[in-house]
Amino acid sequence: FGKMVVIFGASNIFWMVFAASQAFKIETSPESRTLAQIGDSISLTCSTIGCESPTFSWRTQIDSPLNGKVRNEGTKSTLTMDPVSFENEHSYLCTATCGSEKLEKEIQVEIYSFPKDPEIHFSGPLEVGKQVTVRCFIPDVYPFDRLEMDLLKGDYLMKNQDFLEDTDKKSLETKSLEETFTPVKEDTGKTLVCRAKLHIDKTDSAPKERETIEELQVYISPKNTVISVHPSTRLQEGDSVTMTCSSEGLPTPEIFWNKKLDKENLQLLSGNETLTLIAMRVEDSGTYVCEGVNTIGRSRKEVELIVEEKSFTVDIFPGPQVAAQIGDSVVLTCRVTGCESPSFSWRTQIDSPLSGKVRSEGMESMLTLSPVGFENEHSYLCTVTCGRRKLEKRIRVDLYSFPRDPEIEMSGLLVNGNPITVSCKVPNVYPFDHLEIELLNGETTLMNKHFLDKMDKKSLETKSLEITFIPTTEDTGKVLVCRAKLHTGEMESEPKQRQSTQTLYVNVAPKETTVLVSPSSILEEGSSVNMTCFSDGFPTPMILWSRQLSNGDLQQLSENTTLTLISTTVEDSGIYVCEGINQAGISRKEVELIIQVAPKDIQLTVFPSESVKEGDTVIISCTCGNVPETWIILKKKAETGDTVLKSIDGAYTIRKVQLEDAGVYECESKNEVGSQLRSLTLDVKGRDNDKDYFSPELLVLYCASSLIIPAIGMIIYFARKANMKGSYSLVEAQKSKV
Repeated sequence: FGKMVVIFGASNIFWMVFAASQAFKIETSPESRTLAQIGDSISLTCSTIGCESPTFSWRTQIDSPLNGKVRNEGTKSTLTMDPVSFENEHSYLCTATCGSEKLEKEIQVEIYSFPKDPEIHFSGPLEVGKQVTVRCFIPDVYPFDRLEMDLLKGDYLMKNQDFLEDTDKKSLETKSLEETFTPVKEDTGKTLVCRAKLHIDKTDSAPKERETIEELQVYISPKNTVISVHPSTRLQEGDSVTMTCSSEGLPTPEIFWNKKLDKENLQLLSGNETLTLIAMRVEDSGTYVCEGVNTIGRSRKEVELIVEEKSFTVDIFPGPQVAAQIGDSVVLTCRVTGCESPSFSWRTQIDSPLSGKVRSEGMESMLTLSPVGFENEHSYLCTVTCGRRKLEKRIRVDLYSFPRDPEIEMSGLLVNGNPITVSCKVPNVYPFDHLEIELLNGETTLMNKHFLDKMDKKSLETKSLEITFIPTTEDTGKVLVCRAKLHTGEMESEPKQRQSTQTLYVNVAPKETTVLVSPSSILEEGSSVNMTCFSDGFPTPMILWSRQLSNGDLQQLSENTTLTLISTTVEDSGIYVCEGINQAGISRKEVELIIQVAPKDIQLTVFPSESVKEGDTVIISCTCGNVPETWIILKKKAETGDTVLKSIDGAYTIRKVQLEDAGVYECESKNEVGSQLRSLTLDVKGRDNDKDYFSPELLVLYCASSLIIPAIGMIIYFARKANMKGSYSLVEAQKSKV
C-alpha cells in the first residue's frame, strides 16, 4: 500500500509537469468558414488544448443576437443553429478563457437557399405547328445573383441565363427563364432539360446544380374523321346496321358515338369505334354523331339513318318445287320474316289429306312427309296470318324413284368368239318415261335407249336394255359401263344419274395341249418317267392327269403339271390322259406308256416224252410267261449248224419221228430288253421188227395225239391272253427275223 501511494503521487506530479509544459490553444470546427442552407441545421464547435477547465463565450462580430443554442462540455463548446435563417449569416467569435489567459477564434457562416429542382411549365399543350412558350423556374433561391439557368431540347441549348442584378435585401427569390418554339411531330419523345446552377462556393469550382427532365409529348388535334356504314343508311324495320368511325390525331383520338336528340342535345351511345344497332325500329331513324377526341381537341362527323316500316315476308323451303324420292323423308319449311307472332296453316291445292305431320315454332312451321309416297305428289300451300295481314306460299312436291345403281347381267361366261348377251337393268324407277339407259364399252357407246312409253298409272317399274356382241381377247381389261339417267324435268336442272361398271375378262378355252415324256414313252421295268403337260388358254388352264381304265373310264391321278412315275412296273403300262381345264372348256391329250421286261419263265416241253420210238408223233412246245413283243425261236442244234424250225404258236410237230430227228432242241425267247434260252434232248429209239407197224396201241396213241395237239395250242393261246400282252406268233416272228 505504501508503494502505491508513492506511485500515485509521482504520477500527479508527472501530469502537472506535462500540463504546464502544454501551451494553451483554441481550435474551431469548421475551421474558419462554413456554408449552410436556409432551413437546415448547423453546429459550430470550439475546443481548447492545454487547459483543464476553460470557459467559453460566443458572440457575433456585429454584436447581434446569436440565434442559436450554446452547450459547453469540458474543453468543448458547441453553438447550434436550427433552423438556419438570414439572421445567422455572420462571423461568429468563440472566446476561451483559461485562468488569466484568453483566446478568440472566428468562424464565418455563409447561407444559401437551393432547396428544389426546377419546374417546367408550358403555356398550353404541345400541338404540332402551334407556338408554345415553355417556362423553367427555380423557387426560393438565395443568393440569386449567383444563379445560372440552361434550357435544352435534347442536346440543343435553347436558352442560357445568368441573374446578375444586385440584391438590396436578403430574401428568397423565384427565378425563371422562358422560351417560345413551334413543336414538330419529330419532337415527340425528345427530352426537355431545365438545369439550374448556383455558384456560391468560392473554394469549390463545381457549382451546386439541380435539373429537371421532361419527355415531350407532341399532340395533333383530331381531324379527317370518317364514317362507314354497312349495309346502308336506308334500312327496314328489323334490320341491323354497323357504323364504323375513324379519326386521325396524336395521341390517337378516342371515338364516341352519340345520337342527336331534340334541341341539338346528344345521347351517348358508345365509346367504341364500331356501333352496331340490331333489330332496328322506325323510331331509330335520326342523325348519329361520331366524335374523335384527344387531349387537345375534337373532330365531329354526322350520318343520317332512315329506318322504314317493313312488311312481313313468307319464304318456303327447299324452294317452289322439290323432288323427293319415294320412301325418303321430306321436310317442307314455311318461314316468316317481319312478324313477331305469326300463325300458320297447311293444305294441299286439291284439298286432299296432308298425309304428313305439322309442327310450328316461332317464325317457322314444318310439314314432315315421312315416308314419301304417291299420295304426297301434290302442290302444298302454307298460309301465314300476321295481325290482319295474310300471305300464302306454294311448294310443289314431285316424286321419283331411283334407289339403286343399275345391275349388269350376262347370259353366260365371256368366251373368246362366243356371242353373249349383256343386259343393263334399272329397278324400281319412277317416272320411267324420264329414264335413259346407256351401255358403253370403255368410251364407246354400244347402245342408248329412252323409255318414252306413256304411263297409265303411278307405279314402280324395272326397265332394262339388252345387246348381244361377240367378245374377243382385245376386250379384256375394258370396262363395261351401264349408266342410267333420270331426267326429272322441271324439278332439277341436271338429271339424276347412277352407273355400274364391270371390267371384262374374256375367257379363252384351253387349246394346243401338249405332253412331253422324259425319257420316253417306252420304258424298261423299274425305270422312272416324267410326263409334263402344257395347255394354252385364259384364265390359265388347270392341268388334270388321269389314267384310262379298261372300261374307258378315267381314274384321276394328279392336278400337277408334271406326273412322275417312279420304279415302274408292267402294270403301269396303259393310256394316260392330260386335260387342260378352265371355265371356257377342256382340251385333252393322250399318251401311251409301255413298260417292257426281259423274257422269263420260258418253258420247253416235248410230248409225249423226251424218249420216243421211231415212227411216233412228237410235239415240241416252247412257251414264255411274259409279254409284250416277245419273239420265240425254236432251233435244232447240230455240229454243221443250227436249223430254225417252223413252229406254230411255239409248237413244232414231228410226224413219224426218225432216228435222225434225235438230238438237242433249243428254244430262245427274245425281245428288245433281253432274251432267255431253254434246251432239251430228244432220244429216238429204233422199232422192233417182229411187231406190226400199225399196232392197236400205236393207233390209239396216234388218235390221242391228234386231239392233244389242238388242246395244247388252245391252252397256250388262252394262257397268253390271260397273262401276256403284245406277243407275236413264231410264224410271224420268223417271217420278220429269220
